[in-house]
Amino acid sequence: MVAADTNVLVRLITRDDAQQVTAAEAFVGSGAWVSVLCLAEAMWVLATVYRHTARELAGVITMLLNNELLVLEEPDMVATALKLFQQRPSLGFSDCLILELARKNGHLPLGTFDRALAKVDGAQRI
Repeated sequence: MVAADTNVLVRLITRDDAQQVTAAEAFVGSGAWVSVLCLAEAMWVLATVYRHTARELAGVITMLLNNELLVLEEPDMVATALKLFQQRPSLGFSDCLILELARKNGHLPLGTFDRALAKVDGAQRI
């Protein structure tokens, strides 16, 4: 299985360049793996460049989790991070993902200077 880079994933989501969308669709046509780093980076691009709202980002993540051609790295952990993000969108999806990666790998507490993140179970303000 091939792996998709952030810019491929963003083209598939935004569909804002017909030529690149066609190339991206052809590339992932037999299935593609998406790393959590690529997912986090794509969500950042969608939020900052394309001005997607938290609700829109959650919808995109849900769509990616249910996509037949794209296989997300650690889908259960991504789904858990998504639930936290939906409950606390001000945290940002990347912070939710970082916390859930730390939790999954048994490395808690997650030290942070972020006051909002520090209020979440598993995080600690330092």
